[in-house]
Amino acid sequence: MALHFELVTPEKLVRSGEVYQVVVPGTEGDFGVLAGHAPFMATVRDGELAVYADERSQPDMIRIEGGFAEVNEKGLTVLAEKAE
Repeated sequence: MALHFELVTPEKLVRSGEVYQVVVPGTEGDFGVLAGHAPFMATVRDGELAVYADERSQPDMIRIEGGFAEVNEKGLTVLAEKAE
């Protein structure tokens, strides 16, 4: 079962697709999201998202600045102020 992940900035959709896991730099600490995660919202601090394509892969690291993360039945959406 895959997790649908979207990374969005005010300028564009940076990434969208199915992944295994995403580790998000939350203001209360880093948190990992897998498919089937309970719904919640969190604020995001400046840091790096770790996006795992599958359970054995090395993560793609994406630098982000601020924003919000929402997990719902559709997957994980990160709304970042900036992403590189």
